[in-house]
Amino acid sequence: MSFGQGGSSQQWDPWKPNSQQPWNGGSAGGSPDWAALADASEARAKRRRLLFIGGGALAAVAIGTAVAVAVVSAGGSNQASPGTESQLPGISDLPSATGTVPSFEPTSAPPPLDPKDFVASAQKDKAPLSPDILFPGTQLTMGDTVYKKGPTADTKDCASAAKSTLPKVLTDNRCTRLIRVTYSRDGVAVTVGVAVFATEAQATKAKQQADAKSIVKSLSGGGVKDFCVGAVCRSTTNAYGRYAYFTLAGFTSGKDVTEKDKAVFKTGDDLQEFTYRQIRRRGEAQASAAAAG
Repeated sequence: MSFGQGGSSQQWDPWKPNSQQPWNGGSAGGSPDWAALADASEARAKRRRLLFIGGGALAAVAIGTAVAVAVVSAGGSNQASPGTESQLPGISDLPSATGTVPSFEPTSAPPPLDPKDFVASAQKDKAPLSPDILFPGTQLTMGDTVYKKGPTADTKDCASAAKSTLPKVLTDNRCTRLIRVTYSRDGVAVTVGVAVFATEAQATKAKQQADAKSIVKSLSGGGVKDFCVGAVCRSTTNAYGRYAYFTLAGFTSGKDVTEKDKAVFKTGDDLQEFTYRQIRRRGEAQASAAAAG
């Protein structure tokens, strides 16, 4: 029995299930249809290419959509993740370099005037001077202690109002004037002598040359008995500006002063301090007037 070619009327399709590949004849010694196999292989390759191109297009669309979503998400939030440059302030947040800078007028205030300069020489020390100007009033209050003001004296012959070694010191340094005043309290009296010189250097030198015997003459009268005439008294010496000033304190009873007599020491110290203040106030007044003028 012979078989016809194809043994079956069904067409072979490599992409359909149950389809049969045709052969040339039904015998085992027949060869395959190579042309049909080539056509089928080409059809399969073509279909793979179409699937690859289609899949690539879909992937590109997906990637583009993801990028667009990321851009929209980033644009919709003002918060930046830590460590990114978006944490830096924007230009509008930075301080302006053209802002208004406060300006100040240059000061022209002169340095304060030194009061001592105005009592350091006769050229500047022009204010009026007298015993009542230097020692005003009828009494003196130092802390809780009140001293009664007694007699005053004023002379250009400085040596005539001094004793022991002081006349020579005053003369050698060209003392031009010696003002004296006496204060008393409870049987203790003190005479203050203010020697006036042309310059501070002369007054300073007079102070340095004075010794323990350089004393002014005590000034009595006006209810104050003689004191420190033959008795031991306590004396002090100092200087400020062109003025040298001396104190002599003792008992109006004529008793000698000892180191235990604190009231005498206090009286001399109080008058020495008051004299310094008065000379300094004289300089301060003239310095203020010069500054105001």
